Amino acid sequence: MFTGLIQEQGRIKQIHHHGKTILLTCQASESLVADYAIGDSMAINGVCLTAVRKEQTHFTVEIMPETYQRTTFATAKINDLVNLERALQFNGRLEGHLVAGHVDCTTRLVDKRVLENALLLTFDYPKTLQGEIIPQGSIAINGVSLTVTAVSQQRFSVGLIPHSKDQTNLGKLNRGERVNIETDLIGKYLKAQGQQEIRKEMAYE
Repeated sequence: MFTGLIQEQGRIKQIHHHGKTILLTCQASESLVADYAIGDSMAINGVCLTAVRKEQTHFTVEIMPETYQRTTFATAKINDLVNLERALQFNGRLEGHLVAGHVDCTTRLVDKRVLENALLLTFDYPKTLQGEIIPQGSIAINGVSLTVTAVSQQRFSVGLIPHSKDQTNLGKLNRGERVNIETDLIGKYLKAQGQQEIRKEMAYE
């Protein structure tokens, strides 16, 4: 489990395909990986992955083919910047929102503009996520915890404050680029509960 508060940006150094297994090596600061151990979790662009190897300023994770294809890793390149977050410690503050690291889908940036001190980003989203994205609700984009500012049936917008723009890779996005998105866990459960209630009512008719 994560919070969506990015600790630093790392850089992809290697991507190796071994049969149905993908090994991705990422460069990070010595301080971030100092007590990071094999078997520990790291969110890379919002995807929860497990370390299989670690060096002083590098670590390697194993990615299943399904995860690889369902996320932006499918088009990742060497030297790409990625958002990094260690797993949540439950004796600390929860200052973002609960992020599972299980990406729902990828989507593309359709508009980017400056609004006073904020950078306003607008994305497409599929019909399958309707009801899970609401105004003033939480969403994780490339692992970054953000507040939804506006929603339509096909698009939603978020605003980046200067800190989020500078400390994550979202500020560098160009129109048309794809990102990983994960909707709010609470919203998922509420939507599922509502669908169950509808099915029960239909069964009684």
